[in-house]
Amino acid sequence: MKGSGGPRRSRGEIERLPSGSLRVRVYAGLDPVSKKRRYLTETVPGGPEAEADAERARIRLLGEVAERRALRVREVSDPRHGPGGAGLRAGSSGIDLPAPNVSDAAVGREGRRGQSTVAAIARLAGVSAPTVSKVLNGRAGVAPETRRLVERLLREQGYRRPEKVVRTAVVEVVFYGMHGHLAVEILRGVKQVVAGRGLTVAFTDARQEESTGRNWARALLARRPAGVIVAHMGFSPEQHGLLAASGIPLVAIDPTSEPLQTVPSVAAANRHGGLSAAQHLLDLGHRRIAVITGPLERRCARDRLEGVDAAMEAAGVPLDERLVRTGMWFSFEEGLSHAREILSLAAPPTAVLCGNDLQAFGVYEAARQAGARIPEDLSVVGFDDISYSRWCGPPLTTVHQPFSELGAAAAALVLDLAGGESAAQTRIELATTLVVRASTARPNGR
Repeated sequence: MKGSGGPRRSRGEIERLPSGSLRVRVYAGLDPVSKKRRYLTETVPGGPEAEADAERARIRLLGEVAERRALRVREVSDPRHGPGGAGLRAGSSGIDLPAPNVSDAAVGREGRRGQSTVAAIARLAGVSAPTVSKVLNGRAGVAPETRRLVERLLREQGYRRPEKVVRTAVVEVVFYGMHGHLAVEILRGVKQVVAGRGLTVAFTDARQEESTGRNWARALLARRPAGVIVAHMGFSPEQHGLLAASGIPLVAIDPTSEPLQTVPSVAAANRHGGLSAAQHLLDLGHRRIAVITGPLERRCARDRLEGVDAAMEAAGVPLDERLVRTGMWFSFEEGLSHAREILSLAAPPTAVLCGNDLQAFGVYEAARQAGARIPEDLSVVGFDDISYSRWCGPPLTTVHQPFSELGAAAAALVLDLAGGESAAQTRIELATTLVVRASTARPNGR
């Protein structure tokens, strides 16, 4: 091994760097123009298995060189291939190979536009272009340190894959936690659209994948879906950068935060839903209205609260901050605990607006424990209109979200993007509807 007393290999060499990492270098022939030697390189992070990993990398790079040479021979012998065909190209820090499905002509056009190319990313990372391609396609065989470096460079350089890659006939929906009714309705809407275009639907639970230590974004790349829809979740910059660089069309349903500029999104009109729910209670004569929100870092929770606040301000009844509680998970337990606090106040509210139906069910239980009748003593409004809201006692007044329609709109948008069309709108909002049932009434004594 060069740099550590090891022998120089006749077909590739492994050099120990001052950082402790190992650099693998394989000779790939002479540049036909400059006559300089060209190499494939890959860096392996130090550690107990570093030498074994480096040896495997050396063998793999030798195989890549052999494959490329065979391809070059076929191209030279085929008259359809001219000098613009895909082949080995020299770079400032070794050889740069175009990723699969990328022609030299396409890369050249991209370079003339001033954008990053696979070759440029490879040069910056000090690796081969096939290694960059592996990262883009979520394939194994790349050391963790190298993968992180390439992912960071793809993001920082704003790389976008220019070619139209052959994808599987699947649209994948990614959830962060599968919430039964909501997920089923979204998937139903997605399927209605994609099935009509000859595709199928798959889904991923990102929270479950992360809990087992798997990287859902990389696994998704390896499956090569035609498009990806992410529901009720956000991306880390790393995840978004990797998906964007790979050229997979991406659409968000009700993103947890402001969507990244390049990601079109579909959402319900949450602000209008909050406003209509509050207006309903105001029209019934309620003035002491409590609010249990979802987590306010989520845009939908903020929008609903803003709608409530706007309705109450317009009615001349500003929202009493002492009657506002903020949840973290949109859960039954939050509705129960916060309602217990609110109902124990010296002057309890006559109505409670909830961030979702699960929180409203928690309020039901808190009211039962406190001996308060719904709706005689306490009116309750939920948000979502899940199926259970019709079956509880009394049936819940709630704001209906069109989950199936959200899925269908997102599917249509992602398939348009997959077909090369640009998004006419970066954010689409679908109407919400107040569904009045038996959990709301005029305040007791009026």
